[in-house]
Amino acid sequence: MAPKYTSLIFLFLLLNSFSYSFGEGHDYHDALRKSILFFEGQRSGKLPPDQRIKWRRDSALHDGASAGVDLTGGYYDAGDNVKFVFPMAFTTTLLSWSIIDFKRNIGNELGNAVKAVKWGTDFLLKATAKEGVIYVQVGDAFSDHSCWERPEDMDTLRTVYKIDENHPGSDVAGEIAAALAAASIVFRSLDASYSNLLLDRAVKVFDFANRHRGAYSSSLHSAVCPFYCDFDGYQDELLWGAAWLHKATRRRQYREYIVKNEVILRAGDTINEFGWDNKHAGINVLISKEVLMGKAPDLKSFQVNADAFICSILPGISHPQVQYSPGGLIVKPGVCNMQHVTSLSFLLLTYSNYLSHANHVVPCGSMTATPALLKHIAKRQVDYILGDNPQRMSYMVGYGPHYPLRIHHRGSSVPSVATHSARIGCKEGSRYFFSPNPNPNRLIGAVVGGPNLTDSFPDARPFFQESEPTTYVNAPLVGLLAYFSAHPN
Repeated sequence: MAPKYTSLIFLFLLLNSFSYSFGEGHDYHDALRKSILFFEGQRSGKLPPDQRIKWRRDSALHDGASAGVDLTGGYYDAGDNVKFVFPMAFTTTLLSWSIIDFKRNIGNELGNAVKAVKWGTDFLLKATAKEGVIYVQVGDAFSDHSCWERPEDMDTLRTVYKIDENHPGSDVAGEIAAALAAASIVFRSLDASYSNLLLDRAVKVFDFANRHRGAYSSSLHSAVCPFYCDFDGYQDELLWGAAWLHKATRRRQYREYIVKNEVILRAGDTINEFGWDNKHAGINVLISKEVLMGKAPDLKSFQVNADAFICSILPGISHPQVQYSPGGLIVKPGVCNMQHVTSLSFLLLTYSNYLSHANHVVPCGSMTATPALLKHIAKRQVDYILGDNPQRMSYMVGYGPHYPLRIHHRGSSVPSVATHSARIGCKEGSRYFFSPNPNPNRLIGAVVGGPNLTDSFPDARPFFQESEPTTYVNAPLVGLLAYFSAHPN
């Protein structure tokens, strides 16, 4: 019975994919190169000599000065000019995980991928350099969002926001710890001293997050909400940080922490969610690797949760926790649907590899999810992004013959400093926001929020949910594209 049902689902997906296929296949390595290049367009601070996106210039060179600290560098998360550390840290974690699991598939783009991680970790080290304080945001989001100006010109408030023992933020601190720990694995064989620095800081930041518990959106509600409000609580980030520290250090204390706090920190909650705000599915998949390898029987419940996650998002089951558009795209409620597409697909692919190595399948009632099926679903999502969809449009800027031209992105849509050296003020940029013309600066590799449940897509800046790119969409896509560049069929 199970193989029959699996074959039916597989056939359904295959036919769905074929309906919108260009026929000649995709150049996954080209898409991988561009997905990594995108991060250079999101850089804040003093740009390096090897900067490849040339229309960008130095920006926000005095960030942190108002607080007497250096908070230059890091990434702008999306199409605005604020540095939100919560999604920046998650981006860094997922970039690192992409390299850790798919390093051998990245090929000659490995150096650029590592640079993308380091641009994030260098900032996170600055943000955590002061004992007992973590800086979690640079820039007043309300001030920034009232203007449409390129980062090189911005004169909006660069207010610095922090957490400390009296104003906790276990969510953002836990994510920073995860990012630093994951990145320490990336640099272990490349730069041992930097790797040790990252890991030592991750340990300290996690200890801070665990000792001073609370959500940063409670401490800093007026600054971070509704932009990157923590809607799902800080508990998942504590488990997530502990899981990455266990992977990076192999210290028993972190494994014991996970076992002891599994129920208290609600590891089994919302197991079908994964993104900058909710880490539950990622926690379960990450920890399951050891369980499947037979090294952690006491963590078996995490594998049970991971299996349940897989079953919850399969197309064709009775009560799926995600929807699929007519064209086959994963759709979940909220802003920027493509973040769900790439993050969930990354977990499908990653878990399929863990299952393959363990010769394991996932029973889903009358169906069976094999590693091959999970890879196929993930590949279908990637192919949709790259152009196999009802619009016949790639949702990655610069990939394929047709892609979004009017993305919701200040730097991309306002003339560059090279072509317009005079300052363009806060409200002067509005005419570029409302212009029907394509953006003058192509942000190569940017993946936008994407189409809606009906596969329709408005290529217009005001529709930010569909047309705005984010770093945390691209980060897991790096791993996906790396794998499929080496395994295109």
